[in-house]
Amino acid sequence: MLMLILPALVALIFSYISWKHSYWSRKGVDSIEPDFFFGNTTAVIKRKEHRSVVFEKFYKYFKSRGQKFGGIYDLISPVVVVTDLELIKCVLQKDFSHFMNHFGYINEEADPVSGSLFNLKGGKWKNIRAKLTPTFTTGKMKMMFQTIAEYATNLQELLEENNTPNNPVDIKKYVSMYNIDIITSCAFGIEVNSMKDPDTEFLKYFEKLMEPSLTLIIRRFISVTLPQWLLVKLKFRVTYKNIEQFFLKTVKEIVEYREKNNVYRKDFMHLLIQIKNMGETTDTGNLNSESTIKHLSINEIAAQAITFYVAGYETSSSTMAFGLMELALNIVCQERLREEILSVVRKYNNKITYDGIMEMEYLDMVVQETMRLYPIASGVSRVCNKPYPVPESNVVIETGTEVMIPLRGLHRDPEFFPDPDKFDPERFNQENKSRIRPYTYMPFGEGPRACIGLRFGKLQVKVGICAVILKYKLAINKKTQFPLKLSTSIIAGAVGGIWLDLEKISDLDL
Repeated sequence: MLMLILPALVALIFSYISWKHSYWSRKGVDSIEPDFFFGNTTAVIKRKEHRSVVFEKFYKYFKSRGQKFGGIYDLISPVVVVTDLELIKCVLQKDFSHFMNHFGYINEEADPVSGSLFNLKGGKWKNIRAKLTPTFTTGKMKMMFQTIAEYATNLQELLEENNTPNNPVDIKKYVSMYNIDIITSCAFGIEVNSMKDPDTEFLKYFEKLMEPSLTLIIRRFISVTLPQWLLVKLKFRVTYKNIEQFFLKTVKEIVEYREKNNVYRKDFMHLLIQIKNMGETTDTGNLNSESTIKHLSINEIAAQAITFYVAGYETSSSTMAFGLMELALNIVCQERLREEILSVVRKYNNKITYDGIMEMEYLDMVVQETMRLYPIASGVSRVCNKPYPVPESNVVIETGTEVMIPLRGLHRDPEFFPDPDKFDPERFNQENKSRIRPYTYMPFGEGPRACIGLRFGKLQVKVGICAVILKYKLAINKKTQFPLKLSTSIIAGAVGGIWLDLEKISDLDL
């Protein structure tokens, strides 16, 4: 009997996958021929190319054929790849009600950590987003600035300890320590000081959370392949139980201690506790823990803190590393930036200040151009939550279909950015940036679901770059591999690392 059932089962699976891979042809949408099972993302799954590079190729393919959008398959799931700016505007802004959600599994009961702002959907997302938005105002950024500045000083000291003649530094390693300390301090209120003690328990659990193990890859694959209702019924979870328990326990202890002792600390956790107890944030140290109405649960606080941690760490580290690499390659840009930083810092009593950072126009141009060349996300992704008739076509995007807008494709499109592979901060000077067409440059996304923490992320990147440029002249070391190849991790890095030679130039006390 088994000899009869097995071939029939194989044939059934083969037929099902083939049928799934005929989706776009059945809808009359221009598509790229998929590989069996892997679809059009074979290079990503086999870790041959970074996802952003693969989707850039899709963008170029459909645009070269004059298509406003086209269809590809992520494994067996159909994905719409958009190239037309007007359609991008519809997806992200004009017709946002059709594309409100991200593509991701969420089950707050069985997998509490999955209930992050990034994963939340519909009304729950709108409610939490409204509560969290005030935590990223100018006033709140100023409140947390001193923490960022202190770690920038630690970064300078760390580089000095590890910078010896004829000994290049892998700059990504050091800026990662800087960023992880900032995020841990601001998100959880914990001083892990990875620059001096990289073996703390907190960091070990964070590494486990981020580790791309085979088991985790399989879990994530299941979470995007099986129907959501079935996963919820099965109480499926993506996060490891022990990791979840550690972070939930940590957050609970922090919240209870602060409430009991009325601890006021200028960080994201303090603001979350205020929202939990009062439904809003204030500029005071008041936690109002006596309130019987709780606007956020401990699980919700933990989920948001972890998301802040995950989203802010690797993204900022990669942007900083790529920015410093480009400055090492472009000495004229580096010298101009150093002159601006020195001028502003001297104005503020030889200190890096929030107001000073906001005055540094060329620094902003450098960071903007870095994010154009090296967008952190592979693309801006949305999921259709109700059928959407594509304007000026006979195609209807069905509920549950992912829509992907490839950022690297847009950011390196010569139609929008002449000589697109060149590092040129002048693209973002006051005159030129007004000419950039809407929806061609979106490092943090656009519309109501744009990244909520973009101002904080840019701030920590700017302060870190300032700290390095003030103290060192940068040059590329031969250990850096060119042409640059992106790693296949979730957030793209440089294969082989970014190795720089540092020449100390100042004893300015910051």
